[in-house]
Amino acid sequence: MKRVGVLTSGGDTPGMNAAVRAVVKTAIDKDMAVMGIYRGYQGLMDGRIKQLQYTDVHNIIESGGTVLRTARSALFKEPQGLEKAIKVISAYGIDGIIVIGGDGSFRGALALDRAGVPTIGIPGTIDNDMGYTDFTIGFDTAVNNVINEIAKIRDTMRAHDRVGVVEVMGRNCGDIALWAGIAGPADITLLPERDGSWEDAANKLAANKLRGRLTSMVIIAEGAGHAEDFAHYVREHTDVEIKPVVLSYIQRGGNPSAMDRILATRMGIRAVNALAIDKGGRAVGIRNNKIIDVSLEEAIGTADVFDEELYDYNTFLTRF
Repeated sequence: MKRVGVLTSGGDTPGMNAAVRAVVKTAIDKDMAVMGIYRGYQGLMDGRIKQLQYTDVHNIIESGGTVLRTARSALFKEPQGLEKAIKVISAYGIDGIIVIGGDGSFRGALALDRAGVPTIGIPGTIDNDMGYTDFTIGFDTAVNNVINEIAKIRDTMRAHDRVGVVEVMGRNCGDIALWAGIAGPADITLLPERDGSWEDAANKLAANKLRGRLTSMVIIAEGAGHAEDFAHYVREHTDVEIKPVVLSYIQRGGNPSAMDRILATRMGIRAVNALAIDKGGRAVGIRNNKIIDVSLEEAIGTADVFDEELYDYNTFLTRF
């Protein structure tokens, strides 16, 4: 394999640049040319491609977002879109591609691999919602971003004797909320994996107020409801003063944590090593702190694993 492409797709995550850096440096060291594909699959179809050198990845490991930019493309999911991408790949003489992204990006990678282009997936999504790997790139940074914001919000809530309810990302996977709820800490954590009763939560906040504890923190994953709706419910059923805060993209941006930089680096190196021996159709991951790779089919088909033990710990810790 003489020429490999690398792209980032879907939502940006802190650590994507660290993965790109590792891919470029490892591939060049193996005498492979690296083609940077800009704006994901859309850029692939449009031919937005240029060769990357060492200098292109200097000082990007500490940057959030993605220097390759990203985009979502409905056209690529269609046969004509895939056919267009294959023609571009052939025109640029690309022998294999590394895709950094989430579940949808992996499905695109699988389509390319089945079309004859050896492809490797690296999991980049802050939700940590890919069950084949213990962690995805960007998750650790997102949790740290959330707990940093919780500390600021708590200061203001305490100054006014209010309850704060913080909405974080996670439509189907509540890992950000769960981990931030423990580390924050939060008094109540509402997750999409569990049917948390808003009535029970409101009653707990009311009981806290009767005990003289006027300030509490609630974290709600977007898949479990919205902060504004929960705050409205609490106001309707109690005399608790509550303010909703939606963190939105704040949790997805910023400099990646050390853990995400190292994880992305390890995964990027493994991805290039796989392509170097013509091992396509694989997804890189981490299990028990060991970098692994599985088939893209397994990566896509593995259901997200909810950490029951961590959830039980959180339930116990918030009883008091």
